Amino acid sequence: MATIQNFLHRNVRARIATLLALPLAWLLVIYIGSLFALFITSIWKIDTFTSKVIREFTLQNFIDVFTDRAYFNVTVRTLIVAISVTLICALIAIPMAFFMARIAKPKSRPVLIALVLTPLWASYLVKIYAWRTMFYPESGFLQWLISPIGGTSPGFGMIAVIIGLTYLWLPYMVLPIYAGMEKLPSSVLDASSDLGAKPGRTFFGVVLPITWPAIIAGSVFTFSLSMGDYITVQILGGTFQMLGNVVYQNFSLNLPFAAAVALIPVIIMMIYLGSVRKTGALDNL
Repeated sequence: MATIQNFLHRNVRARIATLLALPLAWLLVIYIGSLFALFITSIWKIDTFTSKVIREFTLQNFIDVFTDRAYFNVTVRTLIVAISVTLICALIAIPMAFFMARIAKPKSRPVLIALVLTPLWASYLVKIYAWRTMFYPESGFLQWLISPIGGTSPGFGMIAVIIGLTYLWLPYMVLPIYAGMEKLPSSVLDASSDLGAKPGRTFFGVVLPITWPAIIAGSVFTFSLSMGDYITVQILGGTFQMLGNVVYQNFSLNLPFAAAVALIPVIIMMIYLGSVRKTGALDNL
């Protein structure tokens, strides 16, 4: 009887695994297929007279991307913005998540989570245009707020883009860190306190190392989303440009070149994920 039950259980588990594998395989095919199509497009030519794509092999698109100083500067600016947004989100999200997970009362935690998620319910464009009205150099809210003390609004540019992207992607950093800190055993904190560690020492020596994988998970979201954004840059950036804007501007004019530029964030993210994986931070996700 036990043998029959074990056989049935194994059969059910095998069928469930098969059902789950099908959508995962389909997602993998779409993801890998789209990246492969992007790479293939990047090694084609463009007819400069008709703007039609010529399916002939060439590396000229990559040569133009990696040898032109202007595109190198755009790549560096994109990295600076993505890193800045990730660091600012982490500095804000870590204390927020710690308060939500360890200090706030259990009954109030669902309310706090809902408040963190509330900005995601609003339209992307509505939020960015709201920030645009605040950053107007002469009549914006920031100008009105700091003009009495002799300050001026930063206007449109890199600072406005960083602030706008930080506002957009902050929930994607808060939620993974909150999930990691919520699973933190209370016995670990009690043991640290019993051994004489002060709250600051416990936080930096115990809480942060244990929740490091959750912080890395949040950084993957904020870093990748910031690198690929171009709408926020168009609305808040003024003359400021990032890689996404270069892809958008060349998409209809020179598709192979746009594909070559679009591969730069993909390569950067692969390097980032590879370096993070070597540290072991992703093992416990």
